[in-house]
Amino acid sequence: MSIADLLHNNLLIDALYAWLVAQIIKTIIYAVVNKTLDFQRLFGDGGMPSGHSATVTALATTAALEFGLDSPIFAVSFILAIIVMHDAMGVRLEAGKHAKAINELMVLLGSDLDPEQKLQEFLGHTPLQVLFGAILGFVISLLVH
Repeated sequence: MSIADLLHNNLLIDALYAWLVAQIIKTIIYAVVNKTLDFQRLFGDGGMPSGHSATVTALATTAALEFGLDSPIFAVSFILAIIVMHDAMGVRLEAGKHAKAINELMVLLGSDLDPEQKLQEFLGHTPLQVLFGAILGFVISLLVH
């Protein structure tokens, strides 16, 4: 196994490419909405579109294209995609809401939190962010493949 083998792995390449494009779009949207460029958004969770959804949808789509809808590789990729997207809209979204509420409560109580001490608020995704991430991953997989 070599690096060249990795570069020919279409499942890996398509999934990573979808993630990268989603993260770049997310950073641009964040900059336009907030009028500030935050490069941490390139690697951060949460936001529009969902990088998680784009990644796993591209993975499942590429598996379907390469191995067929009846393949075990597609089945595993599809189930993984459902779990990841459901988690992004459920537990991680709620955890982000809780973090925001706790951070606001700490400010109201007069706490001087350093930025490193604040809880991370961008964790999950709304259903719309997940949908657009999935569409992005599907389209990128078709274009790259």
